[in-house]
Amino acid sequence: MSITIKVIDTKNLLRQYIFLPEKIYKGDMRWVPPLYADEWAFHNPKENKALHQCDTIRIIANKNNQPVGRIMGIIHHLYNKQHNEKTARFYNLDCTNDQEVSHRLIQYIENWGKEKGMNKIIGPYGFSNKDPQGLQIEGLEFLPILATPTNPSYLQNLVEAEGYQKEVDCVSYKMPIHSTLPPIYEKIYERIKRNQSLKLLEFTSKRALKPYIIPVFRLVNEAYASIFGFVPMTEEEMKKFAAQYLPILDPEFVKAVVNPQDELIAFVVAMPDMSIGIQKANGRLFPFGFIRILNAMRKSTQLNLMLGAVKTGLQGRGLTVLLGRAILQSAHKRGMKIMDSHLILEKNQLMRSECERIDGTVYKRFRVYQKMFS
Repeated sequence: MSITIKVIDTKNLLRQYIFLPEKIYKGDMRWVPPLYADEWAFHNPKENKALHQCDTIRIIANKNNQPVGRIMGIIHHLYNKQHNEKTARFYNLDCTNDQEVSHRLIQYIENWGKEKGMNKIIGPYGFSNKDPQGLQIEGLEFLPILATPTNPSYLQNLVEAEGYQKEVDCVSYKMPIHSTLPPIYEKIYERIKRNQSLKLLEFTSKRALKPYIIPVFRLVNEAYASIFGFVPMTEEEMKKFAAQYLPILDPEFVKAVVNPQDELIAFVVAMPDMSIGIQKANGRLFPFGFIRILNAMRKSTQLNLMLGAVKTGLQGRGLTVLLGRAILQSAHKRGMKIMDSHLILEKNQLMRSECERIDGTVYKRFRVYQKMFS
């Protein structure tokens, strides 16, 4: 049974590459496809400027003339230069439960990285932490949420069999949504709400929310600067993300704090879960997929935290309590029962403690692997 490798160099092969997981994981009830409009944009240099800043390669493995796996290689030159690294990345690893196939895919990207002068490889990892990162290794019985990885359990064994070890883990918490916060948080809230220099913003329309979207991304650039794998967004990328996500945001689940100069100093963004809707839509927005997704969001009792930040130097002053109380109240009012924390770095004890104080428990774990080249 011969395995051949095809490098993606035509639009037809790219189409096969993008839709291959749909064929490989057909029948897996917990697999949620990506939004394919976003996938096309990710692989389009006109829309994804990171493709101009990085060396990339995409390949498909065929066994007996049938496509059975795919993988992407990335070398992020700017990130490597800033961190004094020579690191390659693998991404989009999807294949059948076949060690020979996974070996050929991973080995190809390793050799590609070595030829480019790299001495280490990590993955699964995209261009930055804005892309789904890691391999899910715990909580596989739960549906994945938007912007987090989704994979079958056997991929962990296939990757580790190639000599990969843990680089970093992220965890997701599941938190019950109650009508009130624990007493210690209520005391903090009572204290901070007396602070006349802080103003909590809550939104009822996208029109009111729109002026704060770009400031949100600017604050992310500042607050996330030291986070593993983070690459700052350009102003152009901020505008693109604003246009991409504003239409699907529910203003009720966006909260912000500003200072007396009306400058954004903290925010949180959450969304009702849409995973079931994406499954029903098969990842396609048109002609009727977006209706299924919107219906799923309206019926969902799970709220997913997507993004949040506090301005550097203002952490630990109760701003997260102010935001958290507001988001939980809105969620409770809408009949939400549980909240997903999104990915939190395993070593981020401050965020993990915040989740655990409101009865959160770890229910998913994601791992980025690493391997040194010999």
